[in-house]
Amino acid sequence: MIEFNELRVKTPEREVLLDITNEINNIVRKSNLKEGVCRIFIPHTTAGITINENADPSVIKDISSYLSKLVPKGGGLGYSFRHGEGNSDAHIKCTLTGHSVEVLIHEKRMMLGTWQGIMFAEYDGPRNRRVMVQIQGE
Repeated sequence: MIEFNELRVKTPEREVLLDITNEINNIVRKSNLKEGVCRIFIPHTTAGITINENADPSVIKDISSYLSKLVPKGGGLGYSFRHGEGNSDAHIKCTLTGHSVEVLIHEKRMMLGTWQGIMFAEYDGPRNRRVMVQIQGE
């Protein structure tokens, strides 16, 4: 069985990591899939997806702050971005974060670790975004 779902995310600011674990869990629960995999794909070039700690909000703030220092908006380390829209930093951050993750499903549950959550990463908001979710298994 393969099932496809689309989740909508409205991001509140230019750069933010949003915990979408509960929304993805709801999709997995409704699928009634006992064993399989959940694929999550972001069809945007300035937004990504990652799995990281969701118990302590300071971890998310640290990740976001460090990425902003690593890849500042106007460029850095003596380099100026060429892209005319002024959002090259968002494209680079998205490349670092990635566009997709997979989570195993076992006994109708996503097999995330105790402290893990699924984070939607916005780097060029605020925007209305799409999250593609594919559930496959039996």
